[in-house]
Amino acid sequence: MRATTRVLIRDGYEGLTTNRVAEEAGASVGSLYQYFSSKQQLVSALLNQHIEHTMHELRSALPELSLLSLAEAVPRFVELMIASHRVEPELHRVFYEQLPRVGDFASMEASVRESQQLTEAYLRARAHEITPQDHAMSAFILVHTIETLTHAAVLSRPEMLKTDAFANELSELVLRYLQPGRSKVRKGS
Repeated sequence: MRATTRVLIRDGYEGLTTNRVAEEAGASVGSLYQYFSSKQQLVSALLNQHIEHTMHELRSALPELSLLSLAEAVPRFVELMIASHRVEPELHRVFYEQLPRVGDFASMEASVRESQQLTEAYLRARAHEITPQDHAMSAFILVHTIETLTHAAVLSRPEMLKTDAFANELSELVLRYLQPGRSKVRKGS
């Protein structure tokens, strides 16, 4: 998987071949074919690995986040999602651009559904603190907003992922959706 990542970042999806990955990994192409018969399978496996890592991080953070106030939890959650995209943003670009080719929509949809369910559970527990009361819809809006804006930053403004300003603005957007009229709170600079 590390060899696939290096080749994808260096040569792009079009330049990725099983031969190049095998060479990069210091393995024979025959050994590689025992596990992956095509570059689509390699990229799909890499995408699934990334999804599982991100979901593991989210699941691990939930116990702590559930104890925090909304004003504390939202910036932490946003930062967690941004952090998962800071690692090799070039690879995220390839995932975004090539998802239709690798076609592993089931894994992606399952992770989005789980993210929405976890977010909805948090919102239900904080119902007394927030304005929207359709928690399923709010979870849908929040998960897709954070993902879409973070992916947009990866694709067109990756330098924003390195600053507190992007996380602050995205957190503010979420908090103002959940608590219209609240005072502005900033962390970092």
